[in-house]
Amino acid sequence: MSDISALWEAGSIAVIGASERPGALGRKPLDYLLRYGYKGRVLPVNPRSPEILGIPAYPSVKDAPGPVDLALIMVSAERVPGAVDDCVAAGVKLAVIASSGFAETGEAGARLQAEVVAKARAGGLRIIGPNCIGAVGYENRVLATFSPLFGAESVPFEPGTLAFVSQSGALGFGAASLALERGLRPGWVVSTGNDADVTALEVLRELAAVPEVTGLLGYLEDTPDIATLRELAGSGKPVALLKSGRTEAGGRAAASHTGALATDDRVLDAALRGLGIVRVDDIDELLDVARVFESERRPTGNRVAVVTTSGGSGILAADAVEAHGLELSALEPRSKEALAEIVPAFGAIDNPVDITATVLSDPSLFDRSLDVLIADDTVDIIVAAFCVMAGPDVEKAVNALSRAALKGGKPILVARTGADFLAPDAPRDLREAGLPEYPTPARALRAAAALWEVSRPRVLPDAPRPGTVPGPGADATEPELKRLLAEAGTAVPKGRIAEDAEDAARAVTEVGGTAVLKAVVPGLHHKTEAGGVEIGVTVGTAPEAFGRLATLGGQVLVEELVGEGVELIVGVHTTDLGPVLTAGLGGIFTEVLDDVGHRLLPLAPGEGAELLAGLRGAKILAGARGRAAADVQAAAELLHAVGELVQDWPSGFALDLNPVRVLERGAVVLDAALSYEAPEEAGR
Repeated sequence: MSDISALWEAGSIAVIGASERPGALGRKPLDYLLRYGYKGRVLPVNPRSPEILGIPAYPSVKDAPGPVDLALIMVSAERVPGAVDDCVAAGVKLAVIASSGFAETGEAGARLQAEVVAKARAGGLRIIGPNCIGAVGYENRVLATFSPLFGAESVPFEPGTLAFVSQSGALGFGAASLALERGLRPGWVVSTGNDADVTALEVLRELAAVPEVTGLLGYLEDTPDIATLRELAGSGKPVALLKSGRTEAGGRAAASHTGALATDDRVLDAALRGLGIVRVDDIDELLDVARVFESERRPTGNRVAVVTTSGGSGILAADAVEAHGLELSALEPRSKEALAEIVPAFGAIDNPVDITATVLSDPSLFDRSLDVLIADDTVDIIVAAFCVMAGPDVEKAVNALSRAALKGGKPILVARTGADFLAPDAPRDLREAGLPEYPTPARALRAAAALWEVSRPRVLPDAPRPGTVPGPGADATEPELKRLLAEAGTAVPKGRIAEDAEDAARAVTEVGGTAVLKAVVPGLHHKTEAGGVEIGVTVGTAPEAFGRLATLGGQVLVEELVGEGVELIVGVHTTDLGPVLTAGLGGIFTEVLDDVGHRLLPLAPGEGAELLAGLRGAKILAGARGRAAADVQAAAELLHAVGELVQDWPSGFALDLNPVRVLERGAVVLDAALSYEAPEEAGR
């Protein structure tokens, strides 16, 4: 048993601050442990009571017979340091601090919290909390909590396969109560409060190692640790996270810069997407995803077949398939032939398959149609949608769906649009059959998309290696940056610095007779706005152009004029999660349409191409409206090369490559700029 797993495996629990007074928080855990049949040793700690609720009590946890696997500290904040000292002296390895009055209250509370954590770490004690409601492990009936949920008259307490971990105790146990109401069965519910020591992500990672867990669900408030996220993703268990705080962290840069385009929340979205972790937006969606995680059936692709008794439901389902990034299966010709023999003439055999309300008089329609879809190799997920069916009709449909699920092993989700009073037993029957049920096609398809997200094959990137090569200093010029890019295998325009007006004319000849001249001035990032760029310069106009640019106070760069293509904006900047690569279509597509994608570095194989394919303007790269197709492969290779180049650069940098021109063959970086967040960090 690991230290953290004592939350659900503890064989002995000390309740520090235990009380016999009715309504006292220190009494609730004792009531719950006794009421729900905890088989381990319960050790109340209260220096004023030799016995509580008929159980021997002890003046201190040091006096309790050991070993003590888990301590629940429920005393006032100022008494917590002493309780932690006692736990350390008693050899306790894990304590849940339920007490409030710490970092959530301000600076004084934060200092007290830091003191408590320092004491605990020095003594080898891990801490959950403070300011948390505790934890419940259903299988072993470990109720180290004072949540009012378990004081209700009737609470389902069947061990399930879902794990809920929440920084907010009230929200976490509230979500657990809603899960129970909807027929879901959590097996583990943990709140971590202030995350002062053990974080919610660490608990999720620990639970991922529990064989019985089929789905991990979390609510986070703090920015997650990327290393723990990677480990969680690598566990193979499906994960869905509700992360609060989607507001943009603005004001760091102008809107045209990639650092500003990659706000903190977008970075987290990109990180989770790359790791195959589902991000949800509210409790309802978290519970919808939880329902599909209860089943261990996993799709091998994203192609969906819809079978329905309602044309309207089928249309809504088809819309939702596309909206959630899934694909409506075209069905095999043999499947359509078979369906034509089954479905009434006024139904539909093209996906969605509408077997119509005739199923009420001929229940075999469901069985036979599902048999066809189960056997179709173009179908990975089946969504069955039916409306306002009641009593025996629903029972027949459920039986048909259960048989189909057992036959094919493909995930089958049910959209049953109708009140529960029409078929009171349907939710239970569907749950027992392992068929996730939703009230609308859209919610069923949203859950199906989450299921595919955690199931689709992916190559996770290696963790970033430690930095060994310093990046360029903050005063690095465009030519210096382009030299580094060229050495990394990225194409840049042919060119050089001109020494004077006559040399500028010679340089224009060297690059092909028509050139771009740029002012190279440290700190001047917006060259065009400052009049620092001359395009279409010839040998004859080069001296005059050189003279104008030289007045800006720096060097003059002469480069070849690169042909027409599609412009991208590409950049990398560092965040709390690590360096993030941002790329999107340039020009108006960047500033107005905000068409950009983000990926956490290092990139996994194929991620560059995936990012570009996910842009709304991907069709422009592919050659929309008669344009020549751009070299998307070269653009993707450029993204990977840039990601490799900057991997060892120090924290705080922002690299902007704007624009990158993608040609019919190749992709070229036309401009490059580098900045650091703090001047004192430049060049480190």
